Amino acid sequence: MTSQRDETAASGETAAGGETTASGKTAASGEAAAVTEAPVRDERADPVDALADLALGRDDHLHAPGVVVRADAVQDALFRLRDDLGYDHLSCVTAQEYEDRYETIYHLKKYDDPTDEVSVVVPTPSDAPVNQSAEPVYRTADWHEREAYDLVGIEYDDHPDLRRILLPETWQGHPLSRDFDQDRPQIVSHVENANPLREDQRDDSDGDTMLLNIGPHHPATHGVLHLEATLDGEQVVDVDPDIGYIHRCEEQMCQSGTYRHQIMPYPDRWDWGGAGLLNEWAYARTAETLADLDVPEYARVLRTMSAELSRILSHMLAVGAYALDVIGDFTATFMYAIRDRETVQNILEDLTGQRLMFNYFRLGGVAWDLPEPREAFFEKVRAFLDGLPERLAEYHDLLTSNEILQARTVGTGVLPPEVAKRYGCTGPVARGSGVDYDLRRDDPYGYYPELDWAVVTESEGDNFSRLLVRLREVEESAKIVEQCVDLLEGWPEDERTVQSNVPRTLKPEADTEVYRAVEAAKGELGIYIRADGTDRPARFKIRGPSFSNLQALPEMAEGEYVPDLIASLGSLDTIMGEVDR
Repeated sequence: MTSQRDETAASGETAAGGETTASGKTAASGEAAAVTEAPVRDERADPVDALADLALGRDDHLHAPGVVVRADAVQDALFRLRDDLGYDHLSCVTAQEYEDRYETIYHLKKYDDPTDEVSVVVPTPSDAPVNQSAEPVYRTADWHEREAYDLVGIEYDDHPDLRRILLPETWQGHPLSRDFDQDRPQIVSHVENANPLREDQRDDSDGDTMLLNIGPHHPATHGVLHLEATLDGEQVVDVDPDIGYIHRCEEQMCQSGTYRHQIMPYPDRWDWGGAGLLNEWAYARTAETLADLDVPEYARVLRTMSAELSRILSHMLAVGAYALDVIGDFTATFMYAIRDRETVQNILEDLTGQRLMFNYFRLGGVAWDLPEPREAFFEKVRAFLDGLPERLAEYHDLLTSNEILQARTVGTGVLPPEVAKRYGCTGPVARGSGVDYDLRRDDPYGYYPELDWAVVTESEGDNFSRLLVRLREVEESAKIVEQCVDLLEGWPEDERTVQSNVPRTLKPEADTEVYRAVEAAKGELGIYIRADGTDRPARFKIRGPSFSNLQALPEMAEGEYVPDLIASLGSLDTIMGEVDR
């Protein structure tokens, strides 16, 4: 069952026509990528003008123009922005309560150009926080609005399934509302799970459905995730991911910390797969935009190198765990992945002082320079890079060339590109469906525009494609790290500035709002911050890529068999700390 995809990946060759480089151009292997500047927003048509008849006013954010619309005109506005202007990516939904109103913000982008953004702001009165649901326009709004209802208390008309998502249905009150009583006792009763299709099939000869609980404590769920799967025989006819078992109030802890010193340690904890440095960058990029901070060129190279090592760390765990999920391979593939992760963790420990919770980024740069002696550090990194091609060949021998794994993954868990977009999928999940979307290239930051690397996509959209994308992305990350090492080795000593001059206390202007994102290991990791003039955020909202990716699981699993469901879930590389936050 070896396919052309297997042979191409195993040989490291580029398919005919080349790959998309960091500049957005097509280049042959080894050809330098030209750098293309991001489009200038002023040259674009103002999306707010298209909503003039629906708008109550403007509410521009630092990252995007904003328009305020009536609560009963949400769908009209969003349909117009999606169908007429091409805003096909609902990146995030933010909800909050003010003294005089509630507010929902829909952060819209384009998959073809994520720098073209618009915010749709929907205010509702304090005594009647109800507005139209965006779910008929963007399928991903389902979970996002359920979270807003659960935590803030806003209700959404026309929502297909408006119920709590992180807290149990018996919970009293909404934790992020201003009148929530934290001292009120909560009683969570045990209610037997009900079959969502039939109340009782024991005496019905026309069907044989059964409710199968998978998790929340099960190795195949990659954390405390509960899947309520309804089976008809051995086929999955309905699956409902039940989340919220590890909700840790990360957003509220960040709201309690100061911008400059106390928030940065938290992002590492959203993804314990090793992608912490990428998460730190998400906060750094957002806060630096909010406070108008520059990052020295030398620090941008350090950030880029360390972030790609962190991406390799995450992908190695994803690949190794997937071998366990699909073919039960612990002694070879999983242990090989852990071995290679150890090498990367040793490198990052030398750089950051930590093995997993790195806390290396700082607003305006990084904490410190490379360890001394620099030559020994470079030698260790190059030794890992030199041995990586042989290691990747082993993974392809064990995985992509494995007939059992191919039988389990090729053609299963198919996620068409248009469905992936409707659910707001990003990262390897979207790129495995042929969605050519990568913020490192499409919304440039760090040192990525100056380097030669490629965005990896696969068009089949199945479980095998998502595995193959991650393996190939490790190769591209290695290219980036090698180029960064080349730059750092020759960097003049007197120009090695690791951090810009940042005020000791940051107090962004009140009511300043911003949403920024980076390409984390799982996809688009975004953060929305609203400032209130103090040194702490008034609202801190995390857009975890695993949240939207996991929401698409029913589309991939329904109609397939139970083993296919496990393979599909594993292919998402879900981290529940990022889902629940």
